[in-house]
Amino acid sequence: MTVSDAPALGQAVEIVKAELRAIDLVCSRFRDDSELQALNRSAGKPFAASPLLLEALTVALAAADETNGDVDPTIGRAINALGWDGDFVVVVSRTAPQPSVEAVPAAGWHSLRIDRERGLVRVPAGVEIDLGATAKALAADRSARAVARSTGAGALIGLGGDISVAGPVPHGGWTIRVTDDHRAGATAEGQTIALHGGGLATSSTTVRRWQAGGAERHHILDPRTGLQCAETWRTVSVAASSCVAANTASTAAIVRGHAAPAWLEEAGLPARLVTAEGTVAITAGWPREPS
Repeated sequence: MTVSDAPALGQAVEIVKAELRAIDLVCSRFRDDSELQALNRSAGKPFAASPLLLEALTVALAAADETNGDVDPTIGRAINALGWDGDFVVVVSRTAPQPSVEAVPAAGWHSLRIDRERGLVRVPAGVEIDLGATAKALAADRSARAVARSTGAGALIGLGGDISVAGPVPHGGWTIRVTDDHRAGATAEGQTIALHGGGLATSSTTVRRWQAGGAERHHILDPRTGLQCAETWRTVSVAASSCVAANTASTAAIVRGHAAPAWLEEAGLPARLVTAEGTVAITAGWPREPS
C-alpha cells in the first residue's frame, strides 16, 4: 500500500485492515465461519445475504456475464476436486499428494439466483461458490476508494497481484513493476509501467501450483471442463477502469488461450501477455518495452 500524503498512511492502514477483515469474514472459502461457506451449506434454500456478500456476488456474476462464463463463481466443487480444498499454505505443505482428482465442471453462473430487493440468494444444492477470481480485486477497489475518500490522499492498494488506485495521482503516475510473481523484487524479469488510474491485475499460472493426481496443478480452471486450463500464457497483466475489471480480463485471457489477444484488443484493454517460453505480446496501447 502507498499513499501520496505520508501523514495519511496510519489512517490508511487502519482503513485497509478493516476492509480486508470484512471481505475475509464474508467471502473466504477457507473459513468455516464465513458467510460464503454458510451460503454454500444452504442446500438450495433462500439465504439472507449481507450487503457486502450481495455486492461480491453481483460483481462475480457481472464478471461471468462479461466473459461468457470464462470466469465463473460456481467452480467451488471443481477447485476442491483438484486438491485446493484448504488454505494454500496447507495444500502445498502436505507430504502426501492427493492420489487422484476428479473433473467437476462448473454448475454454471446462471444457476445462481439473487433477489436484490429482498436481499436473498439461492444456490442450488450441491453447488459451491468460489469468489477467488473477483473478491480480492473487489477488496483492492473498495480499499483504494475508502482511503482516498477518508484521507483525501491518493492511494495505491496492492493485494497479491491486484492493484487499485484512487484519489490524486503522483506526477508521472504510480510506478509499478509488472512481473510473473508479485512478490518478486524490482530487478525481476518484467516491465516497469506508470498507472494513472483504475486498476491493474496480473493473473499467472506460475505461482499457485500444487501436486494432485500424479500431476502438477495450477489454480486457473476452465469452468466448462472443471480442469486447469492450457498454459498458452504463463502470465497476463491487464489495465482497466477498476481492479475488478482488470482481474476479470486477465483471468479470462488465460482461459481463452490463443484467442485472448484479439479479444483484449477488441475490448480496448491494454494488456501484456507472456508465453511459457517468455515471448511477450501486447494489446491496445500497452507500452512497448525499450529495445
